[in-house]
Amino acid sequence: MREIDIKFNVPPYVDKAADYIQECVKNQKICGDGEYTKKCNAWIEERTGAGKCLLTTSCTHATELAALLCNIQPGDEVIMPAYTFVSTADAFVLRGAVPVFVDIRPDTMNIDETLIEDAITEKTKAIVPVHYAGVACEMDTIMDIAKRHNLKVVEDAAQGVLASYKGKALGTIGDFGAYSFHETKNYSMGEGGALLIRDKKDVEEAEIIREKGTNRSKFFRGQIDKYTWVNYGSSYLPSDMNAAYLYAQLEIADEINEARLACWNRYYEQLLPLKKAGKIDLPTVPEGCVHNAHMFYIKARDLEQRTRFISYMKENGVLTVFHYIPLHTSPAGQKFGRFHGEDRYTTRESERLVRLPMYYGLTLDQVDFICGLVKNFFELEEQ
Repeated sequence: MREIDIKFNVPPYVDKAADYIQECVKNQKICGDGEYTKKCNAWIEERTGAGKCLLTTSCTHATELAALLCNIQPGDEVIMPAYTFVSTADAFVLRGAVPVFVDIRPDTMNIDETLIEDAITEKTKAIVPVHYAGVACEMDTIMDIAKRHNLKVVEDAAQGVLASYKGKALGTIGDFGAYSFHETKNYSMGEGGALLIRDKKDVEEAEIIREKGTNRSKFFRGQIDKYTWVNYGSSYLPSDMNAAYLYAQLEIADEINEARLACWNRYYEQLLPLKKAGKIDLPTVPEGCVHNAHMFYIKARDLEQRTRFISYMKENGVLTVFHYIPLHTSPAGQKFGRFHGEDRYTTRESERLVRLPMYYGLTLDQVDFICGLVKNFFELEEQ
């Protein structure tokens, strides 16, 4: 088998990152909440309109923080899709809650908003929409349901940085939002994330939990003359060196976004004839949603065809991957959660979907090469 010529993902890197990291070292401030952490927080707040942004060590930890701020207790139920990464459920399972999985929409792979209300019980405390591929869930409907049933909304916007719904940044619509800056995301700090807080009344509690249960943040702002342990908490602060790596990308965020969108649009343009011929399905971006080219995927006919496709692409030097195994079919999902209603699409669509390479630095020529292989594969399938 030939070596891989085109990787599935290459972590984003900007030359200034090395200078910024070196500056952290020179200033002898490499722990959390240093200069670059503050710069990243301020940038995200300005670009999204969030009431507050707190950089974290991961999107997982941002979601855990949100679960704590929602006061999730043992036995509470939290509604979410099963087609998501394990962290979406883990954050609430750690609090003793029961994930209640509902089916997805086949067009966006997002939670089917029309099925949420039927899954609500007297134990339901929150809804967790997951904005798959940076394409927004139907948030007007979800927020209306949450308001009528007095539920919290935690947006899993891990893939949604610089994406929006009807003019509102993903992660800022619900009570809380969680971003990911993992190395596979559009903007990266290696491992990292951010908690977005809509209502400023929740900020002080969030800062305390994030700072090991202390009021240290108020101390550093000069609001108190000493800090102490005031509540439960943990350590969710990333190193300022990680934040420095990220900030170099945020400075050119629009350039990165435009480059990714150019590749996404080329993929769509090149592969549209296959869709029109009924050989594949392509991503759908509903009206009112602005995506961020986080990923480009196609859907094969079934699991067997997808398996052949991935092998064919690898044999020709291109790495493609499938995504989540639905959580309700996993051992932990069966132990901790339950699926409400019928699984019409979650399993079936998850078995068809395959992701093509997408990263900052991917060239249009490489996209054309990949699309050529995709076309060749489906031609061979007809023979």
